[in-house]
Amino acid sequence: MDDRELYQQKKQDPSLKLFVVLSKAERAIEDLVKKDIHQHGLNATEFGVLELLFHQGDQPLQKIGEKILLASGSITYVVDKLEKKEYLMRKPCPSDRRITYAAITEKGKELLNEIFPTHWKRIEEITSGLNKEEKIQAIELLKKLGKHADQMKG
Repeated sequence: MDDRELYQQKKQDPSLKLFVVLSKAERAIEDLVKKDIHQHGLNATEFGVLELLFHQGDQPLQKIGEKILLASGSITYVVDKLEKKEYLMRKPCPSDRRITYAAITEKGKELLNEIFPTHWKRIEEITSGLNKEEKIQAIELLKKLGKHADQMKG
């Protein structure tokens, strides 16, 4: 197969185009969501930690990174910042001294109760380029793609 045939074959395969379009869409959406979150004095990671604690309760510090896809060294930094802002506090585990939990404070709950309705509305606006059925279809297709990629990791 010469270079021209290979080029034609690649041109017909939508894999690279899918990757590029998916990456651009993710970046555009993420930029808008980050801008919305920054208006409330938080960055996306801080918001992610608070949202996790708000919806799922106290979490071991070691598990937060796994749940919001953040390196463990960064968790300490983010938790320190949120603790200084009085949005969360550390709580020692009563049964295992090696484990420390992060817990959202009342001030943190008040902040999320204030932010979340408008943030949700903003996400609805950002994703309004698709109708409900298209969103459901996109969710299923992206899940399928993500699971396949996860399986390839081994």
